[in-house]
Amino acid sequence: MRYFLHLAYDGTEYHGWQIQPRVTTVQQELDRCLSQVLRQPVYCLGSGRTDSGVHASHQVAHFDADLPDTLDLATLLYRLNRALPTGIRGQVLHPVPPDAHARFAARARTYEYHVRLTPDPFATRFSLYLDRAPDLEAMNEAAAMLVGTHDFTSFSKVKGAEKHYNCTCFEAGWHLEPGGLVFRIRANRFVRGMVRLVVGTLLSVGRGKLSPAEFGEIFRSLSRVHASGAALAGGLFLCRVEYPADLVDAALLPVGLPYFSKKELECVDSHV
Repeated sequence: MRYFLHLAYDGTEYHGWQIQPRVTTVQQELDRCLSQVLRQPVYCLGSGRTDSGVHASHQVAHFDADLPDTLDLATLLYRLNRALPTGIRGQVLHPVPPDAHARFAARARTYEYHVRLTPDPFATRFSLYLDRAPDLEAMNEAAAMLVGTHDFTSFSKVKGAEKHYNCTCFEAGWHLEPGGLVFRIRANRFVRGMVRLVVGTLLSVGRGKLSPAEFGEIFRSLSRVHASGAALAGGLFLCRVEYPADLVDAALLPVGLPYFSKKELECVDSHV
């Protein structure tokens, strides 16, 4: 039987999502604890690979397992959370069709990057502190250029394993929040390092080091060397993974986590 696990994690102490030799990752801990609880080898596959130090308030992973008749899903989720490190928590667990795939079935993903403009000792793990407010209007003028289907080579890590760098971006913009700003970007896919490089370059616009027009030139140049440095990992969250409504029932999810209706799915598919 295949299952979708919706989870959240504080990525500060982890070297990203994906299993790697000689370091601790979220996927490694999840596989270890599921195998321990179910007493059988379990291997998870996530909707996307967050980088070292990046957090997730909504990640989705699928795994295959044979559950004993005496173990219901609520009890399994409870036991899993008891076994997991405190920085990782399962939120929802439900069965899916045997061909459902956490990565390939996802139609959109949303990342948020949090910037604090007032000092907050409780937010240092989860945001970037700036001592001066950046130019919000200029950053949003530049961010608007990201919307649509584009080649994001300029905002990708040079050693990425992607076959192509085309992404369809549905939303990109900065918004005010109490004590600071949040950058929200929603797309069908993201290439390696993309969001942090976009944020770092947009912040250069906000600080007056680049104009929105120069940002556009960098974006269209398809050359990584012209982009600014990547923003620090701690402010970045994978916060939403969206699936067709017939695969993930919205009633199962925590409040605020959406899904795609049939009409929205047709709209997304027409742009991908």
